Amino acid sequence: MKNVALNDVHVGLGAKMVPFAGFNMPVQYSGINAEHETVRKDVGVFDVSHMGEFILKGEGALDLIQRVSSNDASKLFDGKIQYSCLPNENGGIVDDLLVYRIDEKTYMLVVNASNIDKDWDWISSYNSSGVEMKNISDQTSLLAVQGPKAALALQSLTDVDLPSMEYYTFKKGVFAGVDNVLISATGYTGAGGFELYFDNKHAKHIWDEIFKAGEEFGITPIGLAARDTLRLEMGFCLYGNDIDDTTSPIEAGLGWVTKFTKNFVNSENLAAQKQDGVARKLVGFEMIDRGIPRHDYEIVDADGNIIGKVTSGTQAPSLQKAIGMGYVAKEFSKENTEIYIKIRDNRVKAQVVKFPFK
Repeated sequence: MKNVALNDVHVGLGAKMVPFAGFNMPVQYSGINAEHETVRKDVGVFDVSHMGEFILKGEGALDLIQRVSSNDASKLFDGKIQYSCLPNENGGIVDDLLVYRIDEKTYMLVVNASNIDKDWDWISSYNSSGVEMKNISDQTSLLAVQGPKAALALQSLTDVDLPSMEYYTFKKGVFAGVDNVLISATGYTGAGGFELYFDNKHAKHIWDEIFKAGEEFGITPIGLAARDTLRLEMGFCLYGNDIDDTTSPIEAGLGWVTKFTKNFVNSENLAAQKQDGVARKLVGFEMIDRGIPRHDYEIVDADGNIIGKVTSGTQAPSLQKAIGMGYVAKEFSKENTEIYIKIRDNRVKAQVVKFPFK
């Protein structure tokens, strides 16, 4: 089990630490609901240093990314980020990821912690033109400062104009006196904010400076449990729950990052799926009757016939109702369709809704 650079800090703050993707990670500090609301209304800091970062460099870097990823990375420019996925050869997804264009021949890929080795091996298997690949995951710390007050809390620490940064862009600059910090504006909470990438040796200093600067804005540390409820309210997929090696991007509603203007792994079959339709779709639903949906609960019709399964579910703190995501047979995927979640042998009524949840 690996520790992130700030492990002792989290333990000292009384965080509940749990094994996650091979790392000891803080799952919560003061409590999920309080932390969730802090991010929605103010500002909080997630340590997500378990994520993986790869640098791809050289003449063929873009061609390699185009070959293994579903989105069209040729549209990127310096300082621009793109959400994408790595399709496998069987119609599923190796991982979802972010692609950062540092310059014309240099890219950074940010991948899920549980898939670092798998993704590295997958991309390497297609690297036939000698692209220089470097796995910097173990030396890189990543903090996500999320919430409507994130720019206010961080601006005193950098000359980078944070409020003017557009969504899915990044800049490199001095942050808290540290050179070459990569500051990006992506986030997976729907609350706005920034991510900070830097060498592990600066982790304690940067953490301390963030909390000093953000004190007047009520900044607090936030655990992974609240990150999960925040992303779920937005309808964002979590790898291993809502997407995996068996789910296609078309089924998962990721057609918007699946561009058929180029050839990529399994693109021909995925294009046929898009044209002909799929038998199941990932949908969002909210509970009508009392009950909380959980991962792998069966989804059934009014007669009790199995039509799918839940991939994610929770009692949404901001919405004060139970919500979930799951794959259902296509005929049950339209908005307002009534479905039932099987909870302890009871059929509990729910309704298909659009993302994000409201």
